[in-house]
Amino acid sequence: MGDFPQFNRIEAATLDALREIGAATIAGALSKSVGIRNPHLVGLKPFNPGAVACGQAVTLQFMPKREDVHWGDEYAAAPERELHRRAIMACRPGDIIVVDARGSMSSGVFGEMMLTSFQAQGGKGVVIDGCIRDYPEVQQLDLGLWLRGVTPNFHTQTDIFPHAVNVPIACAGCFVMPGDIIVADDDGAVVLPYALANKIAEIASEKTEWEVFSRMKLEAGGRLDKYYPLNDEAQQEYEAWLSEQT
Repeated sequence: MGDFPQFNRIEAATLDALREIGAATIAGALSKSVGIRNPHLVGLKPFNPGAVACGQAVTLQFMPKREDVHWGDEYAAAPERELHRRAIMACRPGDIIVVDARGSMSSGVFGEMMLTSFQAQGGKGVVIDGCIRDYPEVQQLDLGLWLRGVTPNFHTQTDIFPHAVNVPIACAGCFVMPGDIIVADDDGAVVLPYALANKIAEIASEKTEWEVFSRMKLEAGGRLDKYYPLNDEAQQEYEAWLSEQT
């Protein structure tokens, strides 16, 4: 990651499991198991419906412009100060870039060219408390997009500028550390602390398994108060059913 702070990498098998579990189940597990009541990045909508992404967060922080630190034109900065580009180049295959763009609806953090490069590097998702530009072209890329909106403006055209890469950020009301896991689908994007990833994967996987049984019973007309959640009688039925599957 060049000269930016690095973070520990999580096993691919854990990321695969979390991707299969999905955002809603993970949000519920975080609330019930560890007391994180709202891991949802509120207000960010899926702009490529049907996309699912799970990966570790490379963070990019924007700040309000101030005349003595902002350089003006999009291409006027020295390369080491073009932090929106350097954040893209810091990503590894499977990563998700997470941006605190201060909720700005008038600055396009990334456009077609940079996100084409991000996809080619193996990037999987873009989560921005703000906007992108070139949306007609970007939506053709194989990327998940969770955004506040889109705009024709470039990233420093209005009132914000990129300030830091791989630092803790606030994104859509959530605290995000570099290396945290983002799980995002059509329900939205949630942030899962790195240290809790394996625990939540195990807890949420168990819930996903018994929900298969519950869904089957409910589709057959089973009582909601018996099968969701499972009462003691239904739990015994589930365990018997589970043993038959192995």
